[in-house]
Amino acid sequence: MLSVDEARAQLLAKARRLATERIALAEGAGRVLAADLVAHEPLPPFDCSAMDGYAVAVEDLGAASAASAVVLPLRGESSAGSVPLQMDPRATCRIFTGAPLPVGADTVVMQEHVTATGDGVRFDAVPKRGQNVRRAGSDLAQGAVALAAGSRLTPGAIALASMLDLPQVLVARQPCVTILCTGDELRAPGDARRAGSIAESNSLALAALAAQAGAVTRVAPIVRDDAHAIEAAIEEALEGTDVLVTVGGVSVGDHDLVRPALARAGVALDFWRVAIRPGKPLAVGTRAAAHVLGLPGNPASALVTWAVFGMPLLRALQGDARPLPIPLRLRLLGSLKRGPDRTELVRARLEAHEGDVVLRAHDNQGSGAATNLAASDGLAVVPPGESPRDAAVPVDFVAWTAF
Repeated sequence: MLSVDEARAQLLAKARRLATERIALAEGAGRVLAADLVAHEPLPPFDCSAMDGYAVAVEDLGAASAASAVVLPLRGESSAGSVPLQMDPRATCRIFTGAPLPVGADTVVMQEHVTATGDGVRFDAVPKRGQNVRRAGSDLAQGAVALAAGSRLTPGAIALASMLDLPQVLVARQPCVTILCTGDELRAPGDARRAGSIAESNSLALAALAAQAGAVTRVAPIVRDDAHAIEAAIEEALEGTDVLVTVGGVSVGDHDLVRPALARAGVALDFWRVAIRPGKPLAVGTRAAAHVLGLPGNPASALVTWAVFGMPLLRALQGDARPLPIPLRLRLLGSLKRGPDRTELVRARLEAHEGDVVLRAHDNQGSGAATNLAASDGLAVVPPGESPRDAAVPVDFVAWTAF
């Protein structure tokens, strides 16, 4: 069996960035830039005030002090959106946050630090030159790369792109994911109940995670445990998809028919089985440009393997510079069994404990338990080992929202 890192490295090595498209910035949330965003003018574009106050030239204040205050005549007002004023020598100008600095001024004194006296303003101290002024280009110089290709458009990145006056951006096309669930026992939620049936729970959960990575999903009809029906469904699902996700039927039981059906459909499997718990029977392969992930059918196994392997694949296909989540290092409270040969992917929740943020593993780590999926904040990665786990040693933790 491959380790988690070995399996994921093999999977991502075959990921090729999808085609690009130009979209409106308003539709860019969660998309991945396919080209650098460059500042075509300084940001901010002109010297402006960072405070409400009074614009002055420091040299006009001489040696102002509480004992020898300087009063400058008030001449004009600069507000946000106005044309920069030409300030009179040895005068001051009322100015507001975001307003252009008048020509001839070099400093802004906060309104709380002066005294208005009729037509003049009293200064009791000499400020530092450049105080409370945002210089042109202080955030970004003209020609600087504001956002590099491979960056995902977060709300903050969208704000920056807007400031750069960019109504459109070039991004990677969204991956298309097709989810195909198999099993005689499955029925769609809300369908008429029949003896021995259960509501299919994996497709919507997998689709929700895929959407988090910027993918679009389609859910194929549930397929019964019939070799020919499964092969036909795989053939149909592969049309027009970037990633085919099958759920169930990839182990070695008499009713595990998906893996041989994938082979008959021309899918070349790169590996099968990974040294993890839950989710060991994971099949990964390709047919032409389409990637195929055959997930186990139990809810925890399916969601965990999709998070650990499918989500990085979706990000890599979009050219995301950070396809893998950055884990936190946290202590995991409580006892937990572990084996010598498999990494444990433990569903855990965050808790405050004695002034620290820690993890607490759910008691039921069974691969068929859905309650712990709903109650967990993410996955703790417990490496294999012969000896009991030392609770004082932190482990890697990735929140569901970070995958």
